[in-house]
Amino acid sequence: MADTQQSSAVIRRALRFSGSVQGVGFRYRAVYAANAVGATGWVRNDFDGGVSMEIQGTEQQIDQVILAIERGTYVRIENLSARTIPAVEGEYGFHVRDDE
Repeated sequence: MADTQQSSAVIRRALRFSGSVQGVGFRYRAVYAANAVGATGWVRNDFDGGVSMEIQGTEQQIDQVILAIERGTYVRIENLSARTIPAVEGEYGFHVRDDE
């Protein structure tokens, strides 16, 4: 029972992607995938060529979004850093934020 409760727990992660992640549909693939699985948060391009994301959902939802992005044509993630941050109450949807 504990595994079921843990796997359905809502968490929020701050993710940072580098590699071929700008100009390849990364952000829009992230929005589509996150909304399809019911995750919330945002994604944006950073000035240094990377992409930042805050995503909230279950561990499984977050993993599904990352896998969907990786399957994208021309997307090549060379590095991914992640840290857990406090969840945001009442957040709705997943969207592209203005660039950094």
